[in-house]
Amino acid sequence: MALFHHQNGSVVSNKNVFNRPRSQRKPISTSVICGLMLFCLGMISLLTGHMASELERYSQRLVRQSLFHLDESNKGPIYIWKSEYAKYFYGCSESSAKFPDAISEQESNGYLLIAASGGLNQQRTGISDAVVVARILNATLVVPELDHHSYWKDDSDFVNIFDVDWFISYLAKDVTIVKRVPDKFMRSMEKPPYTMRVPRKSPPEYYLDQVLPILKRRHVLQLTKFDYRLANNIDEDFQKLRCRANFHALRFTKPIQELGQKLVMKMREKTTRFIAVHLRLEPDMLAFSGCYFGGGDKERYKLGEIRKRWETLPDIDAVAERRRGKCPLTPHEVGLMLRALGFQNDTYIYVASGEIYGGEETLAPLKDLFPNFYTKEMFANEELKPFLPHSSSLAAIDYVVCDESNVFVTNNNGNMAKILAGRRRYMGHKRTIRPNAKRLSPLLMERDQMDWDTFAEKVRAVQRGFMGEPDEMRAGRGEFHEYPYSCICEKPASDTDGNKSGDHRLQQFIENQGSRKRSNEEEEEAVVGTKEDEHEEVFPD
Repeated sequence: MALFHHQNGSVVSNKNVFNRPRSQRKPISTSVICGLMLFCLGMISLLTGHMASELERYSQRLVRQSLFHLDESNKGPIYIWKSEYAKYFYGCSESSAKFPDAISEQESNGYLLIAASGGLNQQRTGISDAVVVARILNATLVVPELDHHSYWKDDSDFVNIFDVDWFISYLAKDVTIVKRVPDKFMRSMEKPPYTMRVPRKSPPEYYLDQVLPILKRRHVLQLTKFDYRLANNIDEDFQKLRCRANFHALRFTKPIQELGQKLVMKMREKTTRFIAVHLRLEPDMLAFSGCYFGGGDKERYKLGEIRKRWETLPDIDAVAERRRGKCPLTPHEVGLMLRALGFQNDTYIYVASGEIYGGEETLAPLKDLFPNFYTKEMFANEELKPFLPHSSSLAAIDYVVCDESNVFVTNNNGNMAKILAGRRRYMGHKRTIRPNAKRLSPLLMERDQMDWDTFAEKVRAVQRGFMGEPDEMRAGRGEFHEYPYSCICEKPASDTDGNKSGDHRLQQFIENQGSRKRSNEEEEEAVVGTKEDEHEEVFPD
């Protein structure tokens, strides 16, 4: 029998305690009951109010998160090597029936001379736009003159980089192009060609109102520093002409094309698929960015001296710029991003770059993450020698390899990144990864505060919308050369897999575009290289 100790020290059995007559219990007062009831009501009110508040906050968080979903969840898989939706779209740049053939040289309004500006890819945008401007003015276009005074002092002419005969013949129906102004015509001129520089992003109306009268009066007109001088959003037939010029007419010379393809074959001999990474970590780009990369006073002085060539660039806070996503990632950070996305240690990568600031010491962490690391110098050291004095030729060779890669990774939003991203979209939406710098940079700065799985999950989440998916394409987003929306068409269902499951996936993809576009819009403003809208200067590549 269990025993309990009484307060006075005596021992009684539990039988006596539990069998005590009811009449002996002390009655509970009414005030105590009322107090208990009020207490319970207060707790219920407090708990329900707290639960409602938490539920409301949770719901709002879900709504906000849904704007960033590409699939049902940000934790869903990313198909890292290719887009499963790419097969539903194709490049289309044919002119419409209302776009007449070009007028002849004799009937044109005069000869248009173009002085391109910047490095290879910056000049490429200018040349493509020059073709459209010549069409707007009904002018005869003279093969553009390349920039010999840029940072690299490359003396290459158009004929050294591009197949000039192909350029002229491919565009013959759109624009009449000649290699030079006829000598007879030049000798008969009373004055030298008139030279002018048009404002950036000028619409077709500006050319018709301000440029055409001068061309008609002087017959030969030169437009200088011609880069980004045509508006981004113009008539669809002009946009398609841009695509024909950029993606078809501007073909590299045979020596450049052959060496580029040889490098591609070398990579294919080693692996069935590879990544091409455009690091763009040369001193000029780092100087332009105004960012700091840990090299102390020596780095600040060297990059500061280079930065002086752009007179309009303002003084900036290097640390703040990095946190805002305005700085290119280091090779180590690029490697971490790729590993977090799911690319394994045995992945083959081709690094397209000129002089890397910091040399092998800068590249070492990337090589540790991806030991199968290759460059053009490793494959074709002797064959590269004739091209070494010409930075544009070297950039063109890298361009060929990057274009043929399974995955292309940019490290900034400079001109090569834009041009190649646009071309890869046009050629079938081949996987193109651009770091979501605005959200990725602060995450990389805080990576030591989390474990790898958490970091990788966050990287995959912030990179959605920056993987080169077809739905990233829309009118008005970024530069047309990067997002050639007028030149991307949807394939008929009969030209794809033709099964209902495929049609269902495409329909679901289209229906979900709204939320995905809003995700992209959230991040669009803070991208390395967007300074061209604020200043006259742009990335020199």
